[in-house]
Amino acid sequence: MVQVDKILKEINLKLVYYGAGLSGKTTNVEYIYNHTLPEIRGKLVSIKTDTDRTLFFDFLPLDLGTIRGMRLRIHLYSVAGQVFYDASRKLVLSGCDGIVFVVDSQRECMDANLESMENLKQNMLLNSLTLSKTPLVLQYNKSDLQNILQPAELREIFNPKQLYPEFFATASKGIGVFDTFKCLVKNVMRTTKF
Repeated sequence: MVQVDKILKEINLKLVYYGAGLSGKTTNVEYIYNHTLPEIRGKLVSIKTDTDRTLFFDFLPLDLGTIRGMRLRIHLYSVAGQVFYDASRKLVLSGCDGIVFVVDSQRECMDANLESMENLKQNMLLNSLTLSKTPLVLQYNKSDLQNILQPAELREIFNPKQLYPEFFATASKGIGVFDTFKCLVKNVMRTTKF
């Protein structure tokens, strides 16, 4: 639940990038870090394995200015991609206000994407969160590669009722990264009373 502190005049949002291993979650967070002004971002904390994969999570605090006299602070996380790190995924998801589900658009990655989506649903239930009440944005990443599913195929799998905003992205080049992020912030703020 969004934390609104009227005494400190702060709104704190916890946003989580979720998805299969190597789908581009960390790449999104790193791109946001590298392309925001130093005065609005905190230190990027990333705990990685020897092979440069996220072990527990990535964390990036951002201070996005004021809205109606309240400071907007974002706590941006990405979970470890591998489902066998489920305990840390569950923990990172706790208290989350919005989710970007990053889909690796490559055909050979669909099983891992679907497994990760099922894992997200399970972990949301364990954290008393529901997809119907938690803002979610879908990002179809790696859309510049050759062996990818077409937009209609991706929608049929991940968003058949078109309930969620969707963005096609190439996070490594920054394409779609800020559009996805801004959409999630806007959707979370739309549900926040302050």
